[in-house]
Amino acid sequence: MATLNFNAAAIEPQETKSFDAIPVGRYSAMIVDSEMKTTKAGTGQYLQLTFDILGPTHIGRKVWARLNLSNPNKTAEEIAQRELSAICHCLGLEQVEESEELHDIPLLIDVGQEKNTQTGDMTNRIKGYAAEGDAVGVAKVQAAVQQVATKKAAPWAKK
Repeated sequence: MATLNFNAAAIEPQETKSFDAIPVGRYSAMIVDSEMKTTKAGTGQYLQLTFDILGPTHIGRKVWARLNLSNPNKTAEEIAQRELSAICHCLGLEQVEESEELHDIPLLIDVGQEKNTQTGDMTNRIKGYAAEGDAVGVAKVQAAVQQVATKKAAPWAKK
């Protein structure tokens, strides 16, 4: 047990945010985190990429991609490698040694929705990638990046 001596009536509560799936569409985004994880079956590994939405709407929301880079199913591996190649091409990277090299470079993501078979809720899935100049003006992307960069980080955010 922890002694708090906290008066919730004296502090404005944190704003409640919706975690519903964002609408289908094309968004400016950038990868802000990446991590290799073991598959649920324990037979392979996937690269989990965390994307922050930069705009034009839903700024600050997160979307994830999971790339099965090491999997007994060679088709799953090939799909993941093609997806990673698409991301690298959109970011202007030909050779990548560490996943962190993918971070903090704007690109466009095409977001879809699908039903989570366990909960029945709609979730987001990235359906495609494009270089930032393909559909959104560079000035608009830079403005969105600047808005995110100047946004004060939440106290619990990783540093």
